[in-house]
Amino acid sequence: MLINLTELLSNVGYTKTFQTDILLNVYESNIGTYDIVDKQPLELIITNIAKNKLTISGEVDLTFNIPCDRCLEDVKTNIRFSIEKSIDMSDDVSDEVKELEEQDYINGYNLDVDKLVYDEILINFPSKTICKEACKGLCMKCGANLNISECNCDRHVLDPRMAAIQDIYNNYKEV
Repeated sequence: MLINLTELLSNVGYTKTFQTDILLNVYESNIGTYDIVDKQPLELIITNIAKNKLTISGEVDLTFNIPCDRCLEDVKTNIRFSIEKSIDMSDDVSDEVKELEEQDYINGYNLDVDKLVYDEILINFPSKTICKEACKGLCMKCGANLNISECNCDRHVLDPRMAAIQDIYNNYKEV
């Protein structure tokens, strides 16, 4: 959704509240594609604090289906975060400062709410998701989910530092 900022930019000290739905249904990034299964409407408060300077604040509450990092079962994960942004829309701001800010959610005098939320999800996305603390994960040999049933695979992992001794042992072992 686009919010036109021209009315806010013309009145210093003016505050306006916007109630909007988040249109994102899927979050796609380099780490994967995740379904958004529940989302609350977003309330953004935009304030003109000085000539061509705005502040944006709001709360985002989203629920994702994220696969467990151990067993790959989907886990409903709630992500809640605050948005606090300051925007300088002056033309006299140096190019170097504008490059550092990289506000791709501002296009002309429009605020793209979905791009703003997407950028914030990227920052607040959990680095590790586990279905339960005692999750056993998957078998390294056959891929069976060890939370559901045990497999008969030999999952004994040898210390790689002892591989040379293991080779000697195997060569001289009596048949």
